Amino acid sequence: MTTTMIRGRIYALIAILVAMLSSVSVLAHGMSEADKQRAIEAGLPDYVLLGAGHMLTGYDHLLFLFGVVFFLSRFSDIVKFITAFTVGHSITLVFATLYFVQANYFLIDAVIALTVCYKGFENLDGFKRYFGVGSPNLMYMVFGFGLIHGFGLSTRLQQLPMGEGSIVMKILAFNVGVELGQIAALTVMLALLVGWRKTASFKRFSVMANTLLIIIGGMLFLHQLHGYQHTVFADDFPINTDDHAHIHEDMAAEAKANILDHYPRRIIAPQPSLQDNAPHEHGDGAYHSH
Repeated sequence: MTTTMIRGRIYALIAILVAMLSSVSVLAHGMSEADKQRAIEAGLPDYVLLGAGHMLTGYDHLLFLFGVVFFLSRFSDIVKFITAFTVGHSITLVFATLYFVQANYFLIDAVIALTVCYKGFENLDGFKRYFGVGSPNLMYMVFGFGLIHGFGLSTRLQQLPMGEGSIVMKILAFNVGVELGQIAALTVMLALLVGWRKTASFKRFSVMANTLLIIIGGMLFLHQLHGYQHTVFADDFPINTDDHAHIHEDMAAEAKANILDHYPRRIIAPQPSLQDNAPHEHGDGAYHSH
């Protein structure tokens, strides 16, 4: 495969990712109404499935993990960093949910998006290149970011009606599901990375891949801030999904109208018809023609 073909495929992948990230439905990876209904009478196996499903659809968590393992080739290093991340997010997931520590999940997800940007920047050796300093200790950073990711998972779990039974066991079951989903995702990531590292294109396009991490992380950050606006200024942005779509359509139409208002309008004089030349009167009995 030639370099031009590989570059073309990567550009196509970027275009697909940008298109996907532009869709609100794709970005909405929170707990759905179906999940909430299922949780009312859910048992522990159901919470395991909910946790695994949420991790496998958690694009921000997966992108961060992809950045973490991108350059890791030794199995011991992979275990070490993934364990630090797992311990971090397990702590906040369990205790924040158990003690009902709450925050606006859009803001938490915005911070998680910045962790994706950070990992892409760190993989590009940005600290040495732009600031002339070494990168912060990666083990501590991964553990700290794990705490943030776990808090984000907790805000989602707290949306579920846990009903009767042991809340602690349900939290732990959800966390087990998260770990199983994480293992499944990492297995796929590592298989792809191991195969890619064996090709000459890995070194050439690793910069592009990590730059893409920064771009996607920035897009996610802006999207989460947009969602936060909807929660703070609810009167300006109705919660109903249809109203949400309509208000953006109205905003686009208004913007288009404002643009058209700046163009000079040509006034076209009405042309007289044959009927205008026929004799007629205006109610006074006096007939005339034009």
